[in-house]
Amino acid sequence: MSFHPEQPYNELPLLPPGKESWESFALYNQLAAARAALAELKGRALVIPNPKMLINTLVLQEAKDSSNIENIFTTADKLYRAFSSSVVVPDASTKEVLRYRQALWNGWQKSQKEGFGMDLVEEIYRTIKKETNGIRDKEVYIGTQFTVVYTPPCCKEVLTEKLQNWLDFAFAANDIDPLIKMALLHYQFEAIHPFTDGNGRTGRVLNVLYICQNNLLDQPILYLSKYINDNKGDYYRLLRAVTENGNWADWILFNLKAITQTAIYTLDKVNAIHQLFNATIERVKAERPKIYSYELVELLFHQPYCKISMVVDSGIAARNTASKYLTELEELGILSTAQSGKETLYLNVELFKLLTN
Repeated sequence: MSFHPEQPYNELPLLPPGKESWESFALYNQLAAARAALAELKGRALVIPNPKMLINTLVLQEAKDSSNIENIFTTADKLYRAFSSSVVVPDASTKEVLRYRQALWNGWQKSQKEGFGMDLVEEIYRTIKKETNGIRDKEVYIGTQFTVVYTPPCCKEVLTEKLQNWLDFAFAANDIDPLIKMALLHYQFEAIHPFTDGNGRTGRVLNVLYICQNNLLDQPILYLSKYINDNKGDYYRLLRAVTENGNWADWILFNLKAITQTAIYTLDKVNAIHQLFNATIERVKAERPKIYSYELVELLFHQPYCKISMVVDSGIAARNTASKYLTELEELGILSTAQSGKETLYLNVELFKLLTN
């Protein structure tokens, strides 16, 4: 059966497509650029002394942008406040973005220990959507109430077969580069559309976890959703072009460009965080030597907002002393205070600017 937008695409071809449908000099040239950019990011990320500095900051930004693609919007400030505060009650959109961050974090930890499997894929989906169900057993469509642009395969037996092929191809020993595989897998996952909702976000989590699984990054810090947001029209157009015309070449090229540009962008963020961290150390040493400790400054970079209990729980100081430390850092202009109910949060002003610029 050929593709028809209003009929379940049960004849969705299995992976991989023939190389003749995508191989080109331009593609391999872009692949080399993507690999070089990832290698530089992987090496440079080691300068950040605590992985939480990147995971709690860049991953939250990734969560926000990935959710934006699905028209789920929150602000960076709402997101960082809700992540740090014990009293802030986030709105529904912010809660959903925070669940994306949790899905990425949990998925990364699980994949490092256990590798990839359908249980990981379903766990990511369930965390994002706060659901208990798994692979759908009903028909869904993509489009509007007036126009259907795509009807994914249906139902559970067909989806399970397609997903098994997806997994088999993901880790098959062959001569296809992992970054090209990632692009192929990303399209296929979106085309299979195994869940009733949350497929796009689940697929984007799987992208970065797959890159880590292939040792191209040590941490899931590649900020791919920003590139997709900036090029959303091309993203959806090229997805449809694979389905309707078998145009794999342009889709893969788009993904390789996304990896290249995102790695460069993320590298700039890593360098900026590192520079700001060192500058903050030197400033506190010079202007408040009595309260300075490396651990205190490092804590300020775990996430944009800090609070007294974080300083206490880190073993840096007792409550009264912790309050004094944060007040002195506020006097320096390094921190600014914000009230969340009865709780006082301290914002790392320059870190917040850096992350949200």
